[in-house]
Amino acid sequence: MLKDQQFTENVNGARFAEAYIERCDKETENMIKNETSAFLSEPLDYLKKHKNEFIYLESKWFEDVSVDSISIEADDVFGTYDVMLGLKLQKKFEKMIKDQLNASLQNEEAKFDLLFSQEDGLWNLNFALNFVEGYTEQLSIGEAFELIYRFLLHLVEVVKENKK
Repeated sequence: MLKDQQFTENVNGARFAEAYIERCDKETENMIKNETSAFLSEPLDYLKKHKNEFIYLESKWFEDVSVDSISIEADDVFGTYDVMLGLKLQKKFEKMIKDQLNASLQNEEAKFDLLFSQEDGLWNLNFALNFVEGYTEQLSIGEAFELIYRFLLHLVEVVKENKK
């Protein structure tokens, strides 16, 4: 399977070497700094040390998972890493998306927010990275985005397979 080969070749974080990366202020959503791919080697807990920031990333690879960009931030209240994105799947797939999210997120406490925006034609999806299989506190930011990518790739493949 081609997608599996792509994953194997990109485990080291090279998948996002050409990504567009911003560090942004949570309150204003203004860009603090445009980062290079070297920033992806920072530990994920960078976000807990800089609670006022979130990371915004765009990548050509996100076409595979039906999104344009992904943001991640540390949640001040729950101490989790919140992933936020717009999922480009039709509204009619709501049940399949919810079923797959419920099946895929580890832990009974795992919750997600899924809301369809008529205006954008996108699913606004938020979930805690902490409940994705493979998550550890030791991840780098690049490894976290790789984990999110794999999680979304599986979600989109399951939904598309079930629509047939």
